Amino acid sequence: MWIDTHCHLDAPEFTADHAAAVMRARTAGVQQMVLPAVDAAHFDSVRRLAHQHGLAYALGIHPLCVADAQDGDLDRLQQVLQQHRDDPRLVAVGEIGLDHFVPGLDRALQERYYLAQLKLARDAGLPVILHVRRSADMLMKGLRRIDAAGGIAHAFNGSAQQAALFVERGFRLGFGGALTFERALQIRELARTLPDPAVVLETDAPDIPPHWLYRSAAERVDGTGQARNEPAQLPRIGAELAALRGVDVPTLAALTTANALAALPRLQALRWLTPAAAQAPSTV
Repeated sequence: MWIDTHCHLDAPEFTADHAAAVMRARTAGVQQMVLPAVDAAHFDSVRRLAHQHGLAYALGIHPLCVADAQDGDLDRLQQVLQQHRDDPRLVAVGEIGLDHFVPGLDRALQERYYLAQLKLARDAGLPVILHVRRSADMLMKGLRRIDAAGGIAHAFNGSAQQAALFVERGFRLGFGGALTFERALQIRELARTLPDPAVVLETDAPDIPPHWLYRSAAERVDGTGQARNEPAQLPRIGAELAALRGVDVPTLAALTTANALAALPRLQALRWLTPAAAQAPSTV
């Protein structure tokens, strides 16, 4: 079994065929997917999709969305975490974090939202799904102040030293399509050398497509012309990770599944919970 620990099936790219995308993923062997929200407007949609298709979801405000967040969105997040605290499909607070790559963003505002959401996750007893983009040191600074219950550092691309600090705090590191590019030397070396308990798989669909979704080498270089990424690509990405780590594919699938269940403990119960068993909205 494979678990896609990070995909955005509520994105506009999937509006016409999210059900078909889930079916393709399951046909490929991806039995579970985690849908993180990116802003308050997505809280209901990710929860609805998770219940409709037997998936998992996380609630949070993405660092690239904080500039457009409305007054009261943090209060709303607190309210929905409380309202759905007994929903077994709510597995984390996310996607939250810091982005120091995109120019012109208000870092102080990002930090305020990040720390506030760490506190909400701590109070809810939930792990976090972290957006890490040239921000590993500042994210770690926040975790030293507010001790969250572990989670996943999504699309990790920091140094080996930074990776070790996250692993020491009980985090798993997410790897996806980026590791399929031969020129992604740092990511591939981390994916190859990290200790077994540290690695989970993700697609970040519809984003971060693997190299084979580009039509030509030139398009791979300039980032144009790619097809939409989707969770069905996860097993092939996993096969690339298995080759990097020198293990067979079933071993890698079992390892990354066990790591995902450890990072997001509520996933464990979902292995036996059918979509129909969780259709009723949480009223608590």
